[in-house]
Amino acid sequence: MPYLNDEAMDGGLDWIDTNGDKLHILSQEVSTFGDCTTYSLGNKDGITIAAPSNRSPTGREVVISAITDGSVTGTGTATHWAITDDSSVLIACEELASSQGVTSGNTFTLTEFAIGYPDPTT
Repeated sequence: MPYLNDEAMDGGLDWIDTNGDKLHILSQEVSTFGDCTTYSLGNKDGITIAAPSNRSPTGREVVISAITDGSVTGTGTATHWAITDDSSVLIACEELASSQGVTSGNTFTLTEFAIGYPDPTT
């Protein structure tokens, strides 16, 4: 793969930073916005996503700030997280580091994490 300038790689990450508004905890992996709303066990509006920066050991990433006050809206086992925009786009979905049983009416927390990709190799 050819060399790519950071600005070229940052295009998609900038889009996540600009459009990612809500984080969901989910009972399973999803691939559509509709599935995200179906399998959501809770959410946090107004998440903070940092601008693209260097990733270690190589590449670029955006960092999603820790969540301390997510709202649990369903009862079940949270196995994945997803980031969406405010209306209809599933931006990203990934497995949680460890699954967690949650109960409607409680809150959830997540530590800071990053979404990124390594530099291309030649």
